[in-house]
Amino acid sequence: MKIVKNDLFDYKNRYIWQIQDGFKFSLDSILLAEYTKVANNLNILDMCTGNAPVPLIISTRTNSNIVGFEIQKDIADLAKKSVLENKLDEQITIINDDIKNIGNYYTEESFDIITCNPPYFKENSSLVNKNDYKSLARHEIAINLDSIFSLGFKYLKNNGILYMVHRPERLDEIIILASKYKLNVKEIALIVTNKSMIPTLILVKCVKNSKNGLKFRKIYDVSKCTTYQHIFDCE
Repeated sequence: MKIVKNDLFDYKNRYIWQIQDGFKFSLDSILLAEYTKVANNLNILDMCTGNAPVPLIISTRTNSNIVGFEIQKDIADLAKKSVLENKLDEQITIINDDIKNIGNYYTEESFDIITCNPPYFKENSSLVNKNDYKSLARHEIAINLDSIFSLGFKYLKNNGILYMVHRPERLDEIIILASKYKLNVKEIALIVTNKSMIPTLILVKCVKNSKNGLKFRKIYDVSKCTTYQHIFDCE
């Protein structure tokens, strides 16, 4: 396995270690990090952190403590290497463990914000290699939406926010499960990534113990973007 150091897209003075011919961060992680509104002096949790693109990007806008959980050791090691590469080890902590074991590290209601770029596809045991890096990242082998929302409710403070990127075809499940765990969906942004103008990604903001009522932001066509920084700052 050959690993390489790459620029973290166009984020100045940010670098990320990746498997050259394998697992790499993608556009959805960048959009999730940009969509997440942060302030200073918060506690932030990134579920399914991969090689930590979301914490690395968020850290450009806040001094808040950020924790990333990654179940795959090789990928978590890359995340830790990237954190050290960027001299962010006093701000970002990477934990190589199943996020469902978070109770071994933190008490409930520890976090102000949770971000999550989860596996998008339901597990199909006849088609999925459970030991493959990409399979674990893309398919609900180790975690599913129900677990994400259950953990989100437990470990967010009251009125804490869960930000998620996902696919439009699973929006109905997201809304149902968010409501089940009192993390009502408050905002949705639709993302277009090709000239068909059909949304291929959604960004969702959920607030713990919030009142009902959600709004849609405008459709964001990112197919021709040369940068994604500040893309959600204004309508």
